[in-house]
Amino acid sequence: MSDFLAALGLVFMIEGLVFAAFPGPAKRAVASVLETPEPTLRMIGIGSAVIGLLAVWLVRG
Repeated sequence: MSDFLAALGLVFMIEGLVFAAFPGPAKRAVASVLETPEPTLRMIGIGSAVIGLLAVWLVRG
């Protein structure tokens, strides 16, 4: 559970840094996501999850 909470904290930290350092581009990215069709977002989400799983597997291997 501590690993999960650490990972969640890192996600919040990285997202916070992106919005703090690049607010304009971050707003444009969010607007772009709102205009993207749901099937495309679903495929991007699945791909990101698989890449994340592989990264954790390689690091924790």
